Amino acid sequence: MNSPSSLDPSAVLDRILSAAAQNLRIEKILLQLGLDPSNVTFEAVVNRLVDVGLTHITLANMLALTGAVFFVATLLVRTIVPLRVIGIVSNVFFIAYGALAGSMPTFFLYLLSLPINAIRLRQMLTLVKKARVSAQGDLSMDWLRPFMTPRKYRKGDILFHKGDPANEMFLTVTGKFLVSEIGIELPPGRMMGELGFVDPKNRRTQTVECIENGDVLTITYEKLLELYFQNPEFGYYFLRLTTERLMQNISRLEGVIEAKTKDIVRLEGLIETRTAASP
Repeated sequence: MNSPSSLDPSAVLDRILSAAAQNLRIEKILLQLGLDPSNVTFEAVVNRLVDVGLTHITLANMLALTGAVFFVATLLVRTIVPLRVIGIVSNVFFIAYGALAGSMPTFFLYLLSLPINAIRLRQMLTLVKKARVSAQGDLSMDWLRPFMTPRKYRKGDILFHKGDPANEMFLTVTGKFLVSEIGIELPPGRMMGELGFVDPKNRRTQTVECIENGDVLTITYEKLLELYFQNPEFGYYFLRLTTERLMQNISRLEGVIEAKTKDIVRLEGLIETRTAASP
């Protein structure tokens, strides 16, 4: 039967440590810690490690450790706004560490990273804010301009045909563009091709032709998806805007159909009147 002392966890750990100390590598580590491999105990190892840790605890090291914790946290965040906020906090701690420890590479690396994170955070917050305001107001999509690429078109150019694969969206800047199927002109400041983004087959629903030399801004659907996944709130407001524009297009089309119907009725009435008046 085992004695109580043999079941003591501390005694068990001491025996394991004594056996491990027979290994040359472990023996070398113990010697570097200032311990005697032939007479080592678990308590002595713990006390020595605590002493070493306390010796190396400085303000600079604590700042570096805190910065590292925040850096790891950025790897766990999925959306861009909290990621940038945590990244900024991490940058601040690493900058302070670099300054106190005299580590110039670390200091300048994170000093340069700080304004980049701040600018990107401001861009995303501004994007969401303007998207929210537009969804509740004039439906303008000017807030997408910083993420769009300029392109020029000449009179007679076809931007896309009905049924074509859709992979980008347009914002008119100058010139005039005609939606051929329904005969509607699009002045500057109008969005084109947004419905292809939400269409299940990503196909163009209309044909658009340039009828006056003009400039447009374009953004790919991949970029829109990237913005959406970085900040789902942006995606919500974008879908609201797209839905509202779709309803406006339907209303406009209904107005065109109603006007055409009235013209047909008026023409039929005129024909009947002339037919009845003729001998």
